[in-house]
Amino acid sequence: MSIFNIKKKRKIIIVIHGLANKPPKNILENWCKISIREGLKTIHRRFTPFSLKLVYWADLLHEKPEDIQEQDKKSDTYLSDPYTPGNPDEYINFKPSVNKEKFLNKLEKKLDEIYFKENRFIDLDSIANILARNFFQDMDYYYHSNCPVARYAGLTARDAICLRLAETLDKYHDRDILLIAHSMGTIIAYDVLTQTMKDVSINTLITIGSPLAMPLILKNILLEQGKDFKKEHQPFTPENIITGWYNFSDLDDPVAFNHNLADDYLPNSMGIAPNDFIIYNNYRHDGSRFPHKLYGYLRAPEVAMVIYDFCVAGRSAFITNLRQKLGNMFGW
Repeated sequence: MSIFNIKKKRKIIIVIHGLANKPPKNILENWCKISIREGLKTIHRRFTPFSLKLVYWADLLHEKPEDIQEQDKKSDTYLSDPYTPGNPDEYINFKPSVNKEKFLNKLEKKLDEIYFKENRFIDLDSIANILARNFFQDMDYYYHSNCPVARYAGLTARDAICLRLAETLDKYHDRDILLIAHSMGTIIAYDVLTQTMKDVSINTLITIGSPLAMPLILKNILLEQGKDFKKEHQPFTPENIITGWYNFSDLDDPVAFNHNLADDYLPNSMGIAPNDFIIYNNYRHDGSRFPHKLYGYLRAPEVAMVIYDFCVAGRSAFITNLRQKLGNMFGW
């Protein structure tokens, strides 16, 4: 076949959001794009073109989206964490706390030892489920309930949410896909890639603020894969990830306190396994930092570099550099 007949696959970035109610889809998708552009600007690649689609599932669990006009802080529609621009100067002197990393690593090992111990006296499953029900209501719905929204009555939350991602992946199955999953979205992504859409190739998976190393989540995955969780503690990396799996965590992120996935997930048959990176999430609102926020993760320079590498891979270096130079010259 002539090289002139080889057609390069178009690229697409697919983002799936995480826990809790969200603003309307078009607003959240736009804020994701703005955040990624911030990150590309930080690494001096601001004129890199990309196409992005958001997988939105907040409407399956919440009757109405968050509204910037809502003033009642107790309302489900109160928008407590809108997009705000980040300060790239915060990255300059960032170094992960060695002591905090050591503490969290020891905590993870101890929790795994206790949770997966064959003869334990405490019913940790019940405790974990109670915590999920009280602090991560969406996660509890995902595993145990139907959609609470009236127009989706009768659908299990898990099936409905997974279907949203599966439909999007199927729609863009003929493209090079960079899948970015945040928070509970990482659980959804793992379930869909291993159970529903095994034949759709994912060029690169980025997980940010992920709870995939939590013992309760690992146990659920192992049981669904037919493994004895008391003897086998590591599920496999999805087979359809073909280039890389990058996992980014902020050590202050309470959802991702088990920040290492590499020691929890075995490589797939191509040798792909999670690569863990500790980064700084610079999202702030009203003077306070929230290290779990999607926007802060998307614009982190380490995440931006993976996005940039995906966008330009296989493209002409000359054209890529020319675009950056012309953009700087004319301010595109």
